[in-house]
Amino acid sequence: MKSITKRLAGVPRQAAVWTAAWATMAAQAAQVNDLPGGPGVNQLNLTPGVTRIAAEQYSLHWMMLILCAVIFVAVFSVMFYSIWKHRKSQGAKSATFHESVTVEVVWTIVPFIIIILMALPATKLVVAMKDTSNADLTIKATGYQWKWGYDYLNGEGEGISFLSTLDSSHRAMSDAGKPAGDDYLLKVDNPLVVPVGKKVRIITTANDVIHAWMVPAFGVKQDAIPGFVRDTWFRAEQVGDFYGQCAELCGKEHAYMPIHVKVLSAKDYSAWVMEEQKRLQALADDPNKVWTLPELVARGEKVYAANCAACHLENGKGGGAIKPLDGSQIVLGDVPQQMHILLEGRLNGAMPAWKQLSDTELAAVATFTKNHWSNKTGKLIQPSEFKAAREGKFPGSSS
Repeated sequence: MKSITKRLAGVPRQAAVWTAAWATMAAQAAQVNDLPGGPGVNQLNLTPGVTRIAAEQYSLHWMMLILCAVIFVAVFSVMFYSIWKHRKSQGAKSATFHESVTVEVVWTIVPFIIIILMALPATKLVVAMKDTSNADLTIKATGYQWKWGYDYLNGEGEGISFLSTLDSSHRAMSDAGKPAGDDYLLKVDNPLVVPVGKKVRIITTANDVIHAWMVPAFGVKQDAIPGFVRDTWFRAEQVGDFYGQCAELCGKEHAYMPIHVKVLSAKDYSAWVMEEQKRLQALADDPNKVWTLPELVARGEKVYAANCAACHLENGKGGGAIKPLDGSQIVLGDVPQQMHILLEGRLNGAMPAWKQLSDTELAAVATFTKNHWSNKTGKLIQPSEFKAAREGKFPGSSS
């Protein structure tokens, strides 16, 4: 009896907690505005878009909706009228006829015409969506758990490559349960940059599980499948920032895998390409170079902030199921074990592999974690060790 009384006494308190939580969420939602190039508040319709394909999708959507609504109203009007007009209480009697060639011809031809009216514009649009020929720019988008990798394969900017990850401040807001800003969970550290008015071909693939590259404003959604290559395209007709997300459930961090595309004028895009090529050239380190401990720690801090802080947090304490790095026995222990995890991942992708980083970046971030927070091992790992590890030659191994 006591335990039941205790439970009942806790009900009002729990209800108050839930009421306060809902009130907080409602207040936060009221502060959110439409995001240009992204989702709108209480949005029900498709995004009108900034490409011809998106505009045609929008028009086709309305044509199909209106056509289906007219058919619905017509069919059910006739049905309900017939039920009402020829009800038994009014003395109506069933007609006695076996067949009607006229009726059969009509109910065959009319639906056939309707299907043709629907199929022609839909087929035309699908064919246009799949026509990736004569692209001005070709970019490969690779899905990782949980970020996007972009490689500029052809056109202006060829050779540029980078990772695009959720901004660490937005992950921190999510962990704290305090969302803020119209672009909440859509801000990234490195947006995809493309020129306005140019046909951009996007080749999609994945490194681990199935992802999907989707930007509603471009009318684009294409699966990214490990071991396969798919492609799509868009031609943005106005400059600005446009947002999307991974549209395939890809694991526990699926909600933290946004897409941000920045469309620039031709002049601004050329300037961006020049700056990006200079930056990449500066980062193209020789893996055989011998680094000092302070140099690796300084470089590793930047790599950690860009790639690791979203999960392990800036203080290295981790969160939820994510293990802390501060005081971690893996970080403090044998060098080969940490190198294995960085190169191959762990727990079936819960800790993703980081083979896409350079040998220098891997060595820097490993050295940083061994010599930051309360970790003061004094140990460092040289890029050459990661270069050898990619070939299976880990420190201390006999291979």
